[in-house]
Amino acid sequence: MDVPPPNLLSPHEPYMLRALAEAQVAFEEKEVPVGAVVVHDGRVIASAHNQREQLNDPTAHAEIVAITQAAESLGSWRLLDCTLYVTLEPCPMCAGAIVQARIPNVVYGTDDPKAGACHSLYQITDDPRLNHQCNVLGGVLQPECAGILREFFAVQRAAGKK
Repeated sequence: MDVPPPNLLSPHEPYMLRALAEAQVAFEEKEVPVGAVVVHDGRVIASAHNQREQLNDPTAHAEIVAITQAAESLGSWRLLDCTLYVTLEPCPMCAGAIVQARIPNVVYGTDDPKAGACHSLYQITDDPRLNHQCNVLGGVLQPECAGILREFFAVQRAAGKK
């Protein structure tokens, strides 16, 4: 059996690194640092980060913004043959949007024990009662994805916020 070199990235890591770069932009904008990218045929067609504070919009999660961009890019609300990469496990709202957009694959960085809707609290993305299910893989670059969130909330607590 061939063993890959230890520095060889998994095929998901380059895209998750792009999502982490978006999360860093959110951090700098004082938004909860979550980033997302949508990939179609090996090409990033959407890239976004949380913008709830900036837009005063409770639905402006990274996933929702990226899904909207991807639909525009493809000219269809059906995001078939796409993979959504997101640094934090999607919440119920985002998981519902993933199902509605027919996204077949979701890759996320770190679990969300308070609002996760793919594995942690709910399993919306693979609920057989819904008209679409998707494959979900968690834990890609988990330490990095969890770390940026920890750092953000530590900064917020030190400033007397959140």
